[in-house]
Amino acid sequence: MQEMPILVAFLFAVLAAQKPEATSLLGKPLVSPDPAPEVRARMEADLAGARAALKSAPNDPDALLWVGRRTAYLGRYREAITIFSDGVKRFPSDARFLRHRGHRYITVREFDRAIADLEKAAALVAGQPDQIEPDGQPNARGIPLTTLQSNIRYHLALAHYLNHDFAKAAPVWQQARDSVNNPDNLVSASYWLYLTLRRLNRADDAARVLERITPNLEVVENGSYHSLLLLFKGERTAEDLLAKISGGPTGAAVLYGVGAWHLINGRGPVAEKLFRGLADGPEWAPFGVIAAEAELARISRQ
Repeated sequence: MQEMPILVAFLFAVLAAQKPEATSLLGKPLVSPDPAPEVRARMEADLAGARAALKSAPNDPDALLWVGRRTAYLGRYREAITIFSDGVKRFPSDARFLRHRGHRYITVREFDRAIADLEKAAALVAGQPDQIEPDGQPNARGIPLTTLQSNIRYHLALAHYLNHDFAKAAPVWQQARDSVNNPDNLVSASYWLYLTLRRLNRADDAARVLERITPNLEVVENGSYHSLLLLFKGERTAEDLLAKISGGPTGAAVLYGVGAWHLINGRGPVAEKLFRGLADGPEWAPFGVIAAEAELARISRQ
């Protein structure tokens, strides 16, 4: 008779673990996939270290911020939003909490809340010196490539783009591209800016965006965006990009980018097939997947 309470507790634990973090733009409950055991162990250790640092310095905003970031890396986005909300309340002049909460509002498909946070963050940093934003998952060279202000603008422009408010997105993408002078920032912001301008039927302006994009750019992190821009220039083929595709955010970026390229060039059915493949897949946090959902939701309303 002692087995029943144990079984019930186990079932409750399973149900809790499977509780959706969000609902897709197509009405699908979104449950965070479980990382591979070795990856989970490393991420849990990183989170435990962040929590220990916060316990020893409970009034340190950096310590609180890292607890939120490490929590989000584990796919616990709602919990991370709660942590960032605590930071917003406790450190109202620190734009980083609004920046990261805005990012995670995008992840859970709450774009208007993301825009509100990121606009407040932009106002807080206006006229202030910029600062390098350290990477939670460092690149191959271990060199951070983005800044607080560039990330605020990037995510704000992305939220407008996902809302299909391209007129608002375009100038913010331009600001994001001009924020940091390195090839990775150039290709990531140029990619979205190009698509935004094409959606606004500003083909000449979009063509000018591609002028600075060359095959020999020394890109560290954003190789997928670089390749997609070369596709837009006619220097790569869609078949080549799709043949080299991998999983995760990089694969999602390529699939959405190729789909968007087909879309802006009048090949809607081909684009829709690629978008549907992304939306039906197991991963849902990458921006490419969210953008594909936004396209399909728009199509369904037409």
